[in-house]
Formats: sequence, C-alpha cells, structure tokens
Amino acid sequence: MKLPSSKLRWWILNKMVRKNLWGGKHLDYELIAHGLPKDQRKDVEEELDKLVKEGLIVPKPAHYGLQVSLNVHRKADIERIVFGG
Repeated sequence: MKLPSSKLRWWILNKMVRKNLWGGKHLDYELIAHGLPKDQRKDVEEELDKLVKEGLIVPKPAHYGLQVSLNVHRKADIERIVFGG
C-alpha cells in the first residue's frame, strides 16, 4: 500500500521526533526509509527533499554520508504536523 504524500510527511517527521533528532542529533539520510517497503524509498527521498527545502529538516554533510536532523527553530511547526492541533 502506497502512502500519500501527507501521510509520508507525517511518518518521516514522527519517526524523527520519536528518536529525538533535534539540533545536534542526526540520523543517516538513507536510514529514514527503514520500516517502509522498499518500493516507497524513492517517495521517502522525494519527501525528505521537500522537507529540507521547507526548512523543517536540516541536512548535515559528513564524510560518511548525508545526515539529517529536525530544525529546532521550527519545532512548533513540526509538532503541529506530528501531533495535530
């Protein structure tokens, strides 16, 4: 079952909030999609790129690959998406 864009966006942000990936704590870009079927990984990458452009997720280049974390300055917006309200 393919998730629509809005659900995928919620799923990504929810996963990162649960892992407490705010500010200095990062997760490998490739690992975000783990937990979803392999056929949806391309969709996750596209949605991640959108979230980075919107400033909700902050990329951090590293010599071992791209890392991502939640933008602390947009915490209220992120929590509104994840928890509703």
